[in-house]
Amino acid sequence: MAEAERSDGPRYGVSLLRVHPALWRDVAIEAERAGYESIWMSDHLMLPEEVDREKYPDGELPISSHSPIFDVMVHLAALAAVTTTLRLGTYVYQPALRHPFVAARAVATLDVVSGGRVELGVGAGWSEAEWDLVGVDFARRGELLDETLDVLDGLWTQKSFAYQGAHHEFPSVGFEPKPVQQPRPPLHIGGESAPALRRAAARGGGWIGMHHTPASVAAPLARLRAAERDSGRSRPLQTTVAAHQGAVDAEGWSASGIDRVIVAPWSRSGEALDGLRRFAREHIRPRSE
Repeated sequence: MAEAERSDGPRYGVSLLRVHPALWRDVAIEAERAGYESIWMSDHLMLPEEVDREKYPDGELPISSHSPIFDVMVHLAALAAVTTTLRLGTYVYQPALRHPFVAARAVATLDVVSGGRVELGVGAGWSEAEWDLVGVDFARRGELLDETLDVLDGLWTQKSFAYQGAHHEFPSVGFEPKPVQQPRPPLHIGGESAPALRRAAARGGGWIGMHHTPASVAAPLARLRAAERDSGRSRPLQTTVAAHQGAVDAEGWSASGIDRVIVAPWSRSGEALDGLRRFAREHIRPRSE
């Protein structure tokens, strides 16, 4: 099918966060049929039942420890098997919670089996409790993410690669197959803190923000553009945010300067397919051949 675009605004992706996993396959198929550009899945390894509530703004984790959690690369590979053009995004993957060999292999495998459709959103994570469970120092997550990204880049782009850092060290190794997308899948750095914005400007191809409205995204977008100027970037980052649940202000997003908006245009899982079709009819048109 033709790739989707908006003539006067952002590309639209679909969030799997607010729909029952039993419907993910049907949502992916319908999203591609209706002209959405991408589909996005979140990532966690484990969430504890008990947390220090003072460390979270609302006093609890945003998702329950009993919520269904899937391996993001495995499940996106399953969705790749039933689609042909839909981009496959992570919102966001936490590579620093894995050994970089594991993360590099998982991402490369998904890119190969999907024919080069990975959109790799990564972040340093927000759940200190999750990092505690894995036994990794949450306070050092930024530097660990930077080092992990260095290793991923080397494995994906060099015939042989050795590394020596504060957290990882190994002699020269080979890594095959390389990702289909070269030199690497599109890398979108997530987060709105000053370090996250600097990281995105310094090494990302894109930036992923939090859930926003067209009005609320203006402030972090302005900080991002300032970080780009400070870093001396010659090209602006591609920008992606998720729309707040509920009605999407398509006109507002068109004027926002955001390149991609991830939507979930339904209130309950049973309404997901109809919501996708309705939103597509109103806001998405296929690209002219």
